[in-house]
Amino acid sequence: MSGYGPFDDFTLFAIALAVVLSAIVSLIGTSARKRNVALGAATVADLSEMTGIRDPKRLQETFGPPDMGRVWRSVTLFDVRRARQPAGWLMSSDLVDYACLAVVALAVFVSHPLVGGALITALVIQVSGWIVSFGLPK
Repeated sequence: MSGYGPFDDFTLFAIALAVVLSAIVSLIGTSARKRNVALGAATVADLSEMTGIRDPKRLQETFGPPDMGRVWRSVTLFDVRRARQPAGWLMSSDLVDYACLAVVALAVFVSHPLVGGALITALVIQVSGWIVSFGLPK
């Protein structure tokens, strides 16, 4: 990738490591958010990360008002999946994270010029998910 032989493998390994760590952290966070929704304790942060809806008023329009404890008890994972927007796919989709991990596994075993491009694409997807998550309500 860099044009200088000894640094090509190091660069690809560093990118692969960054993608793997980011995907694992994202999967852990997503599973915690899914657990909160399944237990009937979904907060604004949970729903906004899983759906990609940043505005609390739009969350209230989509899922109705929260109860007195500021949680949504009647929201299901199907409701969240139905209301998901593209930003929600970047931040908290298991499919996207598993696809990035599959690209890393492919890059470890296959040496092809297109694999490097796929690895860069996986890195861009993971980084964009983290960038999008900075604007979420707490």
